[in-house]
Amino acid sequence: MAGRILVVEDDERLAEFVCRGFSEQGYTVDRAADGRDGLFHATDRSYDAMVLDRMLPGMDGLAVLKAIRAGGVTTPVIVLSALGDTDARIDGLNSGADDYLAKPFSFAELLARVQALQRRGGGEAQATTAILRCADLEMDRLARVVRRGGRKVQLQPREFRLLEYLLLHSGEVVTRTMLLEAVWDYHFDPGTNVIDVHISRLRRKIDDGEAQPLLQTVRGAGYRLAAD
Repeated sequence: MAGRILVVEDDERLAEFVCRGFSEQGYTVDRAADGRDGLFHATDRSYDAMVLDRMLPGMDGLAVLKAIRAGGVTTPVIVLSALGDTDARIDGLNSGADDYLAKPFSFAELLARVQALQRRGGGEAQATTAILRCADLEMDRLARVVRRGGRKVQLQPREFRLLEYLLLHSGEVVTRTMLLEAVWDYHFDPGTNVIDVHISRLRRKIDDGEAQPLLQTVRGAGYRLAAD
């Protein structure tokens, strides 16, 4: 996956640790040590993701976030903060953050969350494609209509979102973790069978009575929507 990432963090040791971790994962990393420099970088070039500390000298992290969103910058942003209570998280998300991670944190979790944002952003990048297809299954994303072989399929909102994600990744194996993050916005395992229930319902609606099943379970890996 990798790509170019911007890290805006004034703590020298933490910034060095995070930047080195992303570099080792193949990312090209730019770093800013204060809010104003971070704002300059974020609006000066394109990034695949941005890691933004909340409490910065020069310009507060949330002020930076509001400024770049007001300027039309859509780069996925994860906010880092020592403030981990619910109100602080809500403030961060309402300011335009895509995710919020409280300090202290493990780099492995930060990396996983950044990669999740990149996957989600990849799906959004394909949002200009109004019609998605797999064999005779067709989704009109603008009209929010699904048909299988001309037959209209009635889906609940979550089922629609699940099928949309599977269609965007048609032919690929998508894991349970990918589905939890992209469809349910969970960054943890809720310990329930929510995915199994929705996959089962979706399979009945699009595959029952059809000669060619499309929604496949890949044992030990996840699920795949494919015509083969």
